[in-house]
Amino acid sequence: MTFKLKALCVATAAVMTMGVTTSAAARDNVQIAGSSTVLPFASIVAEEFGNAFAQYPAPVVGSGGSGGGLRQFCQGVGANTIDIANASRAIRDGEIANCKEAGVEKIIEVQFGYDGIVFASSAEKGKFALKPEHVFQAAAEKLPQDGKMVDNPYTRWSQIDSSLPDQEINLVIPASNHGTREVFEEKVLSVGCESIEAIAEMEKDAKTQACNTLRGDGRIVEIAGDYTETLTRLDAQPDSVGVFGLSFYEQNRDRLQVATMDGVTPNLETIGSGEYPVSRPLFFYIKGEHIGLIPGLQEYAEFFLSEQISGFGSPLEEAGLIPLSDEEREAVVATIKNGKTVLAARAE
Repeated sequence: MTFKLKALCVATAAVMTMGVTTSAAARDNVQIAGSSTVLPFASIVAEEFGNAFAQYPAPVVGSGGSGGGLRQFCQGVGANTIDIANASRAIRDGEIANCKEAGVEKIIEVQFGYDGIVFASSAEKGKFALKPEHVFQAAAEKLPQDGKMVDNPYTRWSQIDSSLPDQEINLVIPASNHGTREVFEEKVLSVGCESIEAIAEMEKDAKTQACNTLRGDGRIVEIAGDYTETLTRLDAQPDSVGVFGLSFYEQNRDRLQVATMDGVTPNLETIGSGEYPVSRPLFFYIKGEHIGLIPGLQEYAEFFLSEQISGFGSPLEEAGLIPLSDEEREAVVATIKNGKTVLAARAE
């Protein structure tokens, strides 16, 4: 028996022992999908990993949004399922339950840094100094007027606040499959909605309806794909304001300008310090059942968290990532090495 054939038999036996389809051992590259925000970071790491570890093929990285990536991740265990889901938000309890039902129980959560959600527009148009209430009033389906809720009357930003550009209201926002959308709703729309006294005083159900329902008159475009689609829309409609991660803006700052939020300009310093109000942690989730079966999976995860790749002065910081502190990094690396699952971590 040749060495390669013997190795394949051993790997196949191990897979069968764990109750995983025997084809799991046949795949020799790490497969990843998920967040559009995390996509450029993971792509950089995959390329660097391929260069640093000649014995492993470079990982294959796709997008699809945080929700889409986690759905793929939770489809089961085996070579026909992905090994890692990238996410710009934490995995939800319902997603964990879906994973468990499909046999994915060893979910390892890896936070690798921070990002900010920015509002950007054409560099050739007016500058925006936004507040959450501005964005809510631009996006809401109905607003209070004379004691009752009426269809949103605003068509230009300057009608909301005279300090804003006299431009048509056109918002290009991520669709619900993106983790960016959840943070946009929580840290901008909800905050802006609660700042309007007439809505804040409503009964719970009426308030929820007012805060969560967006206008449907064509002034809001939802993007289900990656941020390149948002950029295409901004090119086609120069008056538009797009919502995406800081890292994507940094890659396109030659053609875009970024809005301030509550008087703070988003950048590495203001997001890292927490001064910029619309920031979030970034994650990827490892399928623990595939560690030891998919070559290079654990090595990729540890490489991603290495200081030279995602620390201060690293390629990922240059691409727009706000790195973890040394203490945070050490804790996450220990989680990967120990294989601590997200359920175990949340139970602590």
